[in-house]
Amino acid sequence: MAQSNIKVAVQKFGNFLSSMVMPNIGAFIAWGLITALFIPTGFFSNESLAKLVDPMVKYLLPLLIGYTGGKLVHDQRGGVVGAIATMGVIVGSDIPMFLGAMIMGPLGGYIIKKFDQFIEGKVKTGFEMLINNFSAGILGGILAILAFLGVSPAVDGFTGALVVGVDWMVAHGLLPLTSILIEPAKILFLNNAINHGILSPIGAEQIRTNGQSILLLLETNPGPGLGILLAYCFFGKGTAKQSAPGAAIIHFIGGIHEIYFPYVLMRPLLIIAAILGGMSGVFTFVLLGGGLQAVASPGSILAILAATPGNAGSYVANISGVLVAAVVSFIVGSLILKTGKQSEDLDEAARKMQEMKGKKSSVAGSFTKQQGEVPASVQKIVFACDAGMGSSAMGASLLRKKVKQADLNISVTNTAISNIPSDAQIVITQEELTPRAQNKVPDAYHISVDNFLSSPEYDKLIDQLKNDHTTSKAEEEKRVSAENNTDSNDGLLKEENVFLNQHFSSKEEAIRFAGSVLVKGGYVEENYVEAMIDRDNMTSTYMGNDVAIPHGTEEAKKNVLRSGFTVIQVPEGVDFDGEKVRLIFGIAGKDGTHLEILSGIAITCSDMDNIEKMVHAKSAKELMAIIQSN
Repeated sequence: MAQSNIKVAVQKFGNFLSSMVMPNIGAFIAWGLITALFIPTGFFSNESLAKLVDPMVKYLLPLLIGYTGGKLVHDQRGGVVGAIATMGVIVGSDIPMFLGAMIMGPLGGYIIKKFDQFIEGKVKTGFEMLINNFSAGILGGILAILAFLGVSPAVDGFTGALVVGVDWMVAHGLLPLTSILIEPAKILFLNNAINHGILSPIGAEQIRTNGQSILLLLETNPGPGLGILLAYCFFGKGTAKQSAPGAAIIHFIGGIHEIYFPYVLMRPLLIIAAILGGMSGVFTFVLLGGGLQAVASPGSILAILAATPGNAGSYVANISGVLVAAVVSFIVGSLILKTGKQSEDLDEAARKMQEMKGKKSSVAGSFTKQQGEVPASVQKIVFACDAGMGSSAMGASLLRKKVKQADLNISVTNTAISNIPSDAQIVITQEELTPRAQNKVPDAYHISVDNFLSSPEYDKLIDQLKNDHTTSKAEEEKRVSAENNTDSNDGLLKEENVFLNQHFSSKEEAIRFAGSVLVKGGYVEENYVEAMIDRDNMTSTYMGNDVAIPHGTEEAKKNVLRSGFTVIQVPEGVDFDGEKVRLIFGIAGKDGTHLEILSGIAITCSDMDNIEKMVHAKSAKELMAIIQSN
């Protein structure tokens, strides 16, 4: 348990570091292009335009990082105070204060957040703007002074020590050893944190003094991953071999390194290939004098070439380092694949990768098993989720409406994944749940969606089904009759369970609030709240269109006393795994009595105009009227 907690803490810290830099990569690229083009050794040397380089790296980039760090902690006010505090470290040093910004930005956001919590409910009407503006200014000013006097010299000394350490490693030929740490950490969960949280700040100082930095090539080098994927192309098996060529293109040209991580996780010994490939590449960079004059993000060969200093020697060094890393990792990877037993479960490896990263992967969907054609004579479509009471019910409602509008006699139902009927012909699930559904009914046609409320997959499926539908009228009438026999939904959505203008610092806080409402209303037992947290950790309850529907796991159905809902309006939004949620529907469903009203909610929320109306509703009655009008 302690080890798991440490891993989660490291994941969160690494994600937070990269989250301060990733939104501002465009600014880093702009600075890199101006540097590459207009400095004295640039492609189009221009003394006037070169004046942009130093102010951008000294002021613009740290301020953006500081603002973003503060905003992550406490939204707009946190960003403003974080930027003010960051000015203290900027002015107090002659080097680019990326590390200082990563300290002062979040610290500024944290201080103003605590202040706002302290005065909440204590400010007299009419004085809100005065207090808000002066508190941000005073606290920001104090933090800027403290940063100037204390934090800036400390970070200055720390950065200087790191630079000296890197120079010492280069001088003694030890820099390649960094691959022993960097390559495994990349594959496990810290690729962006390493590059943008650690290497980029130090590299920027080296660029300012030396014109280029080898550090910016340590994590971004696509060679090790390319070699491993090419080894799978020749010596892999099953879906891994079939998918490796496409993954290699995405990795090498697109720069999305995490696409090769599952291939390593399928055969963990391949981490040796990644390490040796990385070490060989770094050795080549050191030997030939490679380096970049700007951050290369993403780690594409195109981005690396664009950030390479404009001379033949640098291009030869950087290209050689990438190729050597690819060749070495290919040779080692091929030996490992040929001499050992391979796992062919690429989907499972992708799921494992997401667990290690502690968040949803942008490329995990690329590994979903390839589907054939939509089956002929479709009679049954099943939406499935973990519990079968929330997201699947909403998705089924929306598709059922589209099926009816298309005049198709096809049954559309929803259920828990564990209860998917064996005769289901088409199964629709959230992306993370598709592997489980495939294991349950491998012969069905599976569709993965990431937005149950407005997925383009619905219309695509309807177009395919229009040409062939043979569901019997009797079966359709039986299904409609079953739906109409559900208990009345009168009283499921009550005015006292509608909450306006709520603010939450995290999705867990929001889910617990929704759960507490259901507990107080007598809809669920108290331990249902923890099941709601578990359900969201298993697969996000974000539905799309700024809507989340937290509910319990399948096992928690026994803790539901009766069906009920709570509606929570969050105008400023709350983060659900990178998605902004402004409307939260807490759900307790028992014996299907909630499905009719849930269907109405789904149809209402599929239209963004309705979302905006509900987000700006001034009373519970007004919000309920919008739902009940559909």
